[in-house]
Amino acid sequence: MTRWLAEYAWLPEQAEPTPDVLIEATDGRFTAVTPLTGGGPPAAGVAVDAVRLPGLTLPGLANAHSHAFHRALRGRTHAGRGDFWSWRDPMYAVAARLDPDSYLALARAAYAEMALAGITVVGEFHYLHHGPGGTGYDDPNAMSAALVEAAAHAGIRLTLLDAAYLTAGVDGAELTGPQRRFGDGDALRWAQRVDAFRPADPHVRLGAAIHSVRAVPAGQLATVAGWADRHGLPLHVHLSEQPAENDACRAVHGRSPTRLLADHGVLGRHTTAVHATHPTAADVALLGDSRTGVCLCPTTERDLADGIGPARRLAEAGSPLSLGSDSHAVVDLFEEARAVELDERLRTRRRGHFDAAELFTAATVTGHAALGWGDAGRLAVGDRADLVTVRLDSARTAGVPPVGVFFAATTADVTQVVVDGRTVVADGRHLTVDVPTELRDSIAAVLS
Repeated sequence: MTRWLAEYAWLPEQAEPTPDVLIEATDGRFTAVTPLTGGGPPAAGVAVDAVRLPGLTLPGLANAHSHAFHRALRGRTHAGRGDFWSWRDPMYAVAARLDPDSYLALARAAYAEMALAGITVVGEFHYLHHGPGGTGYDDPNAMSAALVEAAAHAGIRLTLLDAAYLTAGVDGAELTGPQRRFGDGDALRWAQRVDAFRPADPHVRLGAAIHSVRAVPAGQLATVAGWADRHGLPLHVHLSEQPAENDACRAVHGRSPTRLLADHGVLGRHTTAVHATHPTAADVALLGDSRTGVCLCPTTERDLADGIGPARRLAEAGSPLSLGSDSHAVVDLFEEARAVELDERLRTRRRGHFDAAELFTAATVTGHAALGWGDAGRLAVGDRADLVTVRLDSARTAGVPPVGVFFAATTADVTQVVVDGRTVVADGRHLTVDVPTELRDSIAAVLS
């Protein structure tokens, strides 16, 4: 058994953190979570063998949307003007250079950076499947295997969201250039490839993804959704990220991307729409009524000039919200969480749309559920023993009440990270990966 004594801990269904909480775990699961009574320090002799956790302790944070190889682009795409469509060119250039070995090195470093940020599970939206020109590797899932190994080295859990990426546009244009690496030909061959990949590692679970309505023909959407449903796995899809996607879908199909997905059985409780930046009022209702989740990625959405989505309306319609770092322009779930509120203020010119408890939920339990880990994201008996401790005495957090941490802290304030009962980060340092060095070297190897 391992015991921790948290100065403050954010417990389930609580509007704000609770002081002096004794947390116990055995075999990677919480066995007791006990607030200690009294207004002063814990009584002498209580939890004398417990590891002290000064600051605020949270359950693990969930990064529900990642493209690991995009980490090589940070700080390199800001020259001149442009938009998402021009940003894709340097992204494709990186995609063209990766192989299983270089992707393992880059993803290991990227996932270890996430661990430093308090992220204990990542949803990898994975579409870089094949070799240059689309030629398959001897192992058709070699790139998937590299990501599974990378997460193991970094010490975090992984939901591998294997993405069907079959066409270059809503009109069915063929994949060209580096895009050929993404394609399996059709949805049936995509399903056959994914069926052949069954990692037994306890830190990984599989899921499915429809890259977008641009990348999967309408007649094949149900094949991907049906595969996920038969296996009881989460399904994710990029949705209405740019107005151009909406316009193209209406031109070809006479309806919005959301309506197209609904008509082909894609929406539902096990589906997460990523971005949903430009939905119509009818789209918001479709997403909410079907209880389709929405993963917001505010730092990427602003980095790519995509726009600000209607987060409050989506939540009120019934869509559970989660958070993702997407392109890794920033890896900081505290920033993503507060941006949900702050961007809504910019959009509406009013304050006070999401309280701290709602942002905490989006960063923890909802994100884990969206990735198929319903037994994580809470400091609760029986759940996975994930802990993230945030200091309350830094230049950013000193004087801030614990409930305000999502409006004040950054990843630099994360001191301790425990995943499935195992310490991965201590005193702000990753215990097995030299993160800055490995990021520098793996990115240089890809770009050289």
